[in-house]
Amino acid sequence: MASINRQAAFSGTKEAAAALRLDAARLEHYLAAHVTGFASPLTVKLFKGGQSNPTYLLDTPSRRYVLRRKPPGKLLPSAHAVDREYRVTRALHAQGFPVAEPLVYCADDSIAGTPFYVMGFVDGRVFWEPQMPGSNPAERAAVYDSMNETIARLHALDPAKIGLADFGKGENYVARQVERWSKQYRASETEKIETMERLIDWLPKNIPAGGPVRLVHGDYRLDNLIVASDQPKIAAVLDWELSTLGDPLADFSYHLMTWHMPHSESAAGTATLVGHDLRALGIPSMSDYVDAYVARTGLDPRPALPVYLAYNFFRIAAILQGIIGRVRDGTATSEFAPAKAEMIRPLAEKAWDFAQQA
Repeated sequence: MASINRQAAFSGTKEAAAALRLDAARLEHYLAAHVTGFASPLTVKLFKGGQSNPTYLLDTPSRRYVLRRKPPGKLLPSAHAVDREYRVTRALHAQGFPVAEPLVYCADDSIAGTPFYVMGFVDGRVFWEPQMPGSNPAERAAVYDSMNETIARLHALDPAKIGLADFGKGENYVARQVERWSKQYRASETEKIETMERLIDWLPKNIPAGGPVRLVHGDYRLDNLIVASDQPKIAAVLDWELSTLGDPLADFSYHLMTWHMPHSESAAGTATLVGHDLRALGIPSMSDYVDAYVARTGLDPRPALPVYLAYNFFRIAAILQGIIGRVRDGTATSEFAPAKAEMIRPLAEKAWDFAQQA
């Protein structure tokens, strides 16, 4: 079993390390000029959770805000696009979709060291473990249903109608993702992993036909959602860094990995439903969960599900390798980043299992 309590490790805030510290006075001056109703004094803390874009809690006497910025240092090309995050949350917020209210985007490096945006703080609960410790079967069932309904709602939106027609190429999404993450993997490679080599060869030859072009989140999972404090409903979807136009079936099948995630003994831990009695917990089986999505959207990942799962396990392994690359370069934001190296091989093996099933 995972050797840390993810809930305790990733919840709440901490003081930022020197490399990630913000100049609170400079930021306060900027926000007073650009955010309606902003009133000092301002205190700044770094959220513990999140690996990629450093995310800060901004506290003032009248309101709390959240700031997300590009990490400092040398970055992989096209990664950490906070301007895109800001754009997509603005479009979704206008539709009444559950996201934090986007307030201001700043491309000026002189304020916080890198580009950033500020949004409203959404109060609620984040469940870092998919079995939702401390909850009860009825609440778990309702939260999983709300998670399903929320991604179905996302995939029902017509990108052109919400001002996002040019938010990505859309077509051939999985093929382009495989190519992109193969390159990113190579750029941050720290050791040779034979299974990753096999997948880099196998995946381009086995791309599924895919669904219609839709807005995809890219990292949709329970711990990127805020559950309302007072009801089992999704209050906000967080972390739109990887969002683009693409295949909704690839996007949906990404969070199905939770039902198959290999256990990790590393300090980073892994969020997984493997080994849990889902029925006793009130959590649906993966097939029931998939059926609910199909019923809501009319989109059906089932014929190509093993390929989608192979692709998603490969992709997460490549993303983790990027984090290890940042550890190597000294720009990783989480103390758990080095431990993620131990997870890359098991994820690649799981991807290859699904490739063989396909």
